[in-house]
Amino acid sequence: MKLVSRSRVTAEEVLDGLTTAVIAVDEHLRVATLNSACESLFGISRRMALGVNLADAIPHFKTFEARLNDALRTVTGFIEREIELLRHDGSGVTVDWTVTPFIAGGKKPGLLMELLAVDRHLRISRDEQLMAHFDASRELIRGLAHEIKNPLGGIRGAAQLLEREYPDDGHREYTRVIIKEADRLQNLVNRMLGPNRLPQKARLNVHEVLEHVRRLVQAEAPPEVTVLRDYDPSIPELYGDREQLIQATLNILRNALQALAGHGTIVLRTRTRRQFTIGAVRHKLVAQIDVEDDGPGIAPAMIEKIFYPMVTTRAEGTGLGLPIAQYLVHSHGGLIECRSRPGCTLFTVYLPLDTE
Repeated sequence: MKLVSRSRVTAEEVLDGLTTAVIAVDEHLRVATLNSACESLFGISRRMALGVNLADAIPHFKTFEARLNDALRTVTGFIEREIELLRHDGSGVTVDWTVTPFIAGGKKPGLLMELLAVDRHLRISRDEQLMAHFDASRELIRGLAHEIKNPLGGIRGAAQLLEREYPDDGHREYTRVIIKEADRLQNLVNRMLGPNRLPQKARLNVHEVLEHVRRLVQAEAPPEVTVLRDYDPSIPELYGDREQLIQATLNILRNALQALAGHGTIVLRTRTRRQFTIGAVRHKLVAQIDVEDDGPGIAPAMIEKIFYPMVTTRAEGTGLGLPIAQYLVHSHGGLIECRSRPGCTLFTVYLPLDTE
């Protein structure tokens, strides 16, 4: 009978096969081991982190040192949901964090920490909620537009009849005001509804669209505003409506220009994302277009409302630019997201590259 030798799998190989980030620390909170998922999650090197205090290897853990020391002292674990930690590059990552005490080889207890990144799940949930709110607001606007347009037409028609009945200059002044205001409201309702045609899609180069928009905005911008480019030339052609994508990106770029109030920098950036989910649909390849400005930022109370019609922080604004941009991108199967803090506002457009 032939015996087949069984290959031995080491604990390190098992840990490196996990998609959950794992870190083990000793009784002094020095890193004893970590796996490949942890290296990827925090952008750190295992070789540089081993034997180093946890707060030095991953600085954001410094705020949790007291709690981790308490867990060591009492030999009790804990679980934290959706806490935000910082990577070395300053970007944040949201994780579910589980801490479990362990004792190995009769030594003093250490801590085994498991960190599961939940950014993607939170983003998918947020995107679906944003799309649902957007669709609901569109239906509300359509209903209101129908109710507004009918009486507006009647008011305008009645004013025209009065103008014919009383053609003298005294009455014409009043009828002209009525007709002009009725036309203004009609135009406002049409703008709220957005484009009234389906996208006429064809193959196009996203950078040609962005360069066209950049030239338009640069011509409008004062000399103190600089528009920089950071393009990824490897992005393939996408399938879309050139005019509608120009309008969407132009609205976003003009919004950034207005936020700068005459001086500052706007960065146009393109990248690709693989295996990326927009709403509930996973795409093999997605174009990511960033419009970043170094203006004062958007107030936290406003950040969730900026894609709703008629919401604006500017006295002269209409609050229609961003909702129309979101509608145009949404009609291409994409989505616009926004993150903002003082000195950095980032609008990101995601457009699928794998659909026709």
